[in-house]
This record gives sequence, C-alpha cells and structure tokens, in this order.
Amino acid sequence: MDREPEELQFLSLVGIYRTSAAVLLSSRRLFSQILLSLVLPLSFLFLAHVHISHLLFSQIDRNESELQRAVPDSTAESRLLSRLSAEWTAFLLFKAVYVLFLLVFSLLSTSAVVYTIASLFSAKEVDFRKIFTVVPKVWKRLMATFLWAFLLLFAYNAAALTLVVLIAVLTDQNTFGLVLVVLVLLAYLAGLVWISVIWHLASVVSVLEDARGVAAMRKSRALIRGKTLAAVAIFCKLNFAFAAIEFGFRQLVAKGGAGGAAARAGFGLLFLAALCVVVMFGLVVQTVVYFVCKSYHHESIDKSSLSDHLEVYLGEYVPLKGRDVQLEHYYTTGTGAAV
Repeated sequence: MDREPEELQFLSLVGIYRTSAAVLLSSRRLFSQILLSLVLPLSFLFLAHVHISHLLFSQIDRNESELQRAVPDSTAESRLLSRLSAEWTAFLLFKAVYVLFLLVFSLLSTSAVVYTIASLFSAKEVDFRKIFTVVPKVWKRLMATFLWAFLLLFAYNAAALTLVVLIAVLTDQNTFGLVLVVLVLLAYLAGLVWISVIWHLASVVSVLEDARGVAAMRKSRALIRGKTLAAVAIFCKLNFAFAAIEFGFRQLVAKGGAGGAAARAGFGLLFLAALCVVVMFGLVVQTVVYFVCKSYHHESIDKSSLSDHLEVYLGEYVPLKGRDVQLEHYYTTGTGAAV
C-alpha cells in the first residue's frame, strides 16, 4: 500500500476496492502462489460440495418418493428404509468431512493473505516459503477466534429460533403473530450480518495483534465503529457474489442446465475461476478494511512495531511483554500531539 497510514481513514468504498486491487497487482506473483496452493483448493472444495450434495440429495429424494408409494410392511418398504438410512448416513458424513476441510483451507487462506499484506505494508521482505512457515502458527490463533464466533452464532441462532417458536405459539399464528415473526426475522438478518462482519475483521485482528477469541471479537467491534456502513456494504456485496456463483453453478452444472458434458465442464471451470477471484479479493479487502479502521480511530499503524510482531511468528524476535507486540496506539489530541 503506497498510502501513508493516516491517509487510509479517508478511503471511500471505491477507494478500499482500488487499494485492494493495487495490493494484488503489486505482488501478483506472490498472491498467485497463494491462490493456486490454498484459494483454488478451497474454491474447488466448495463447488464440489455443491455438486456432490445435489447428487446425494437427489437420490435421497427419489427414494423417499418411492417410499411414499410403497406398500406398508412390504419387502420393498424395508429395502427402501434401509437404503435411505445408508444414504442419509453417507450424506451427513460427507457434510462433516466437507466442513472440516473447508474450515482448514479457509483459516489457512486467511492466515496467508493477512500475513502477506501486513508484511508488504511494513516493508518486510516476504516470500512464499516464509508464508508457509508462518501459516501453521497463525492458524492456531484464528482457530480460537473461529470457535468463539461459532459459539456466538450458535447461541444467536438458537435464541432467534426460540423467539420465533414462542411468537407462533402465543399468537396462535394470527396476523399479528405473522407481522411479529417478519419483524424478528428482519432484526435477525441485521444481527447476523453484524456478527459476521465483526467475525471477519476479528480474523485479521487475531493475526496482527496480541488478541484472539473473545478479545479479538471485542477489538473488532470497537474498530468497526464509524466504518460500519462501509464494512456491511462490502460484506453484503461479496456474499451476493458468492451466492450468484453458487446459484449459477448449481443450475448450469449440478442440475445440467448448461446441456452436454463439455458445456457443463466449461461452465464449471468458469465458475471455479470466478470463485477464486472473489475469495482472494475478499480476503485482501477485509485486511485493507482493518488498516482503514485502525487509521480512522487514530491508532497509529507503526511499521516497525508491525514488523516486529510479524517476526514473532518466524522466531526471529522475542518481545519482553505480551502487550509489546501489539501495534502502537496513538490518540491524537486537538493539537495533533500523541500521548
């Protein structure tokens, strides 16, 4: 990033996109290596999951339709029940394996991109070998933050579901109850976006500051104030792009809407390339947003301190105190003096 740290706070939404694109282009070889080694497998895994899930669920749906037509207590019914049990078991096992690998590649990709951008920002020499030396150490910090975010989302979803059920029961599903449910769902979606934005920024905080888990989430919530609209807009746009790619892949490739095998393969490669670009760009953008938020709150992004913090992952620098590895905080006064 060519801009001075104090200038980042003035970046608009378009400015954040341009800065992110400039970062990618300035080190295109390095980011290409990250893309091929981590982002490409992550994107392939996601699309393969969409395709395989469609195949498995289509088979389950056909067998359930046959089960409804089967004679009760017949041999055919027993055979279909046994087959459905095996298919549901296979489907759930596949989902579990998918989530595990998705989590691993997501955290590794985030670690690699955040560390790379921070190294470039601090003018620290970085190469692909060094990135892969650091990533396993950074990954552990991200895992702690992910687990807390997961628990928060689980509790949030459980509370929202409980509230909707209570409204449906207490209002006897009348018009007033329906209006309440709609209002609750709208509030739920707004809260879900808010938590997701905080979680994404907390991932960057976990790598670049001496905070993880709940501490990283709290720090992220504090940083996002003042830049909430920009962060939410970016999150919604990126997720819209993800949803569009998934929908197109499902319709044209998984369901065969594109026609023959050659056409489906061609569209599959096209969607894979598009998803790789969106994932990589999204990871870069969320890191740039972190630096923008730091600048907005006048928390000086001291390049030497940042460089020292990054060297901890390589074992090249050992701080005396835990708080020494954090980025320096400068709060400007009316005279511009730092305290």
